[in-house]
Order: sequence, then C-alpha cells, then structure tokens
Amino acid sequence: MADRVPTARVYIDGFNLYRRCLSSHPDLKWLDLWALCQRLLPDFELQHVDYFTAQLRPGIQFDPRTPVRQQMYLRALRTLGEERLSIHFGSFRNDRRNMPIHPVRVDPKTGKWATTTVKKLEEKGSDVNLASRMVADSILGRADIVVMLSNDSDLAGPIRMLKEELGKSTGIIFPMPSSRGAKELVHTTPDFVTHVKLDALRACQFDDQLVDSEGRIFHRPDAWKLH
Repeated sequence: MADRVPTARVYIDGFNLYRRCLSSHPDLKWLDLWALCQRLLPDFELQHVDYFTAQLRPGIQFDPRTPVRQQMYLRALRTLGEERLSIHFGSFRNDRRNMPIHPVRVDPKTGKWATTTVKKLEEKGSDVNLASRMVADSILGRADIVVMLSNDSDLAGPIRMLKEELGKSTGIIFPMPSSRGAKELVHTTPDFVTHVKLDALRACQFDDQLVDSEGRIFHRPDAWKLH
C-alpha cells in the first residue's frame, strides 16, 4: 500500500505577503491563494488556508480606490469556498504621535530630541490571530504540519514553541523570491521551507471574470490588469 500523503494547513499573513511580494507588482495582486499554496506544497495534501488581514478604511490611503480593490479581492477569495479558505480580520489604528525628526537633532530649548507630529498607521491583531489559530489547530491535530506564510520575526516564538515544546511539525513559506528570510524564523529550524517566487504568482492568478455565491459576475480591478 502506498504511503499516506501528509496533510498541511497554511496560515497567511496577508499584509506581509503584500509588502514583500505584491506591492510592486499590481498585475499579480489578483492572487488565488489556494492555487498558490497547492503549488508551493506539492508533496502535501492541502486541507485548509487561513488568511489574516485587516479591512482598509477610506481616508487612510493616498489612493481612495484602494479599499474598493481590497473588497473586490476579498470577494474573489470567497469564491474558493469556506471549506478551502477562511478570512480573519484584525484592525487598523490611525494615531497621531510625536516622533523624532530625521536626521535626529536636539532641541536647544529643551535639551531633548526635536519631534514632530505624525499620523502612524498600524495593523493590529493579525499576528496574534494567526499565531493563536496555528497553535490551536496544531494541538488539535488538524494536519500533519502547520505552515506559516510570513517573514514576521515576531512569529518565531509560536513556531519554536510548537516544534520544541510540543513536538509538532512546522513549515515556513517566506514571501520573497530570494533565499533570505528573517534570522529568527530560520533559527526555528522548520521541517519545511520554501519561498514565493514571481513565476508562482504569475501561475496562480484568478480568472479575470469570476462569479460570486449569489451568481453575480465581477472582474479583476482595472489597476491590476495583466500587462
């Protein structure tokens, strides 16, 4: 009897993938995450993909159409079905903060670093949500290996705990085409490592025209058209 194919679940840090791979390639943003994970894990039976992101709000981006395009992309992901992919939302904070001026200089009146008021946009919750879901699924034995797609070194702790303390199999997909990855993540010695390369992104695009669960047709955003 043939050996059983090991199962895998993948946990995607959406904004890390965007910053590392997609921000400079708009024609690759219409990305089918299920197809991508299947391509990157050919020796595993892919069971589920969890995608972690936060919803953009109008007024916090330079391009007012950015939140609209994000909603179109989330709509495309939902065509994969909940049995394949789940979307988990964190949130954005847009705070006013006093930050040191660059290059740093001392204010002669106060003797302290001179500062200026800035708006600081931060995504909150996605890394915690990802780590929690990954640890819970691993403990519950929902797959033979849990695979994280991110280069966020803050997630090294959960990966190390799963592997060293609980004896679980872990994998990392680095969202960049080079061989480099965060040292903290590399040092967790995962059982599986691969990288997202441009040819994989090109091969795993949704069709330009899709149909949602209510039978409505929608299309790839014009700004993301293939060149």
